[in-house]
Amino acid sequence: MSIFLETARLILRQFAPADVENLMSLDSDHQVMRFINGGTPTPTEVIQNQFLPKILSYYAKYPHFGFWAVHEKVSQEFIGWFHFYPAIENPFAVELNLVTPEEIALGYRLRRIVWGKGYATEGSKALIHKGFTELQVPRVVGWALAENLASIRVMQKAGLQFERAFAFTEQPLPNLTTAQRQAVKYGSDRPPAVSQ
Repeated sequence: MSIFLETARLILRQFAPADVENLMSLDSDHQVMRFINGGTPTPTEVIQNQFLPKILSYYAKYPHFGFWAVHEKVSQEFIGWFHFYPAIENPFAVELNLVTPEEIALGYRLRRIVWGKGYATEGSKALIHKGFTELQVPRVVGWALAENLASIRVMQKAGLQFERAFAFTEQPLPNLTTAQRQAVKYGSDRPPAVSQ
């Protein structure tokens, strides 16, 4: 296991080809996928032939950026992933003029069984701290659909501030209405405050 980062309760590691089943389990939960694409499970062939190969390609392209499988320390179970990569790698964000080359995009997708435990905030804070203190990133950004209040709260708790409202186009989110595609961008150019 190639560990990228550890927190008090989480282990973030590189993905491997054997993670297809982990990703299928995560993306088969319609509640997990609700704010991703309206609740539609990701087809197995898309995970095998597109998503996982893309994840694995980041490790060769960027030594310290990409997608990280996350495990709960106490159970050792796979519980989802975080991403922390150059925001210009997201074609939809580029199309919308949402990002600039110096920005690093933060994101996460966690299994419903661990929602409410603070893992998204814990992992996000650790990645942002590592980004600013070790990797010398100039800016960290994140975005979420405006209806996804839980993710917005995570960004706020992680020290990101509201920057702008925008709307996704129909192409990346064809199962959502125009109103449901409304979104917000948050960002910061400094590490989060350390909790006492």
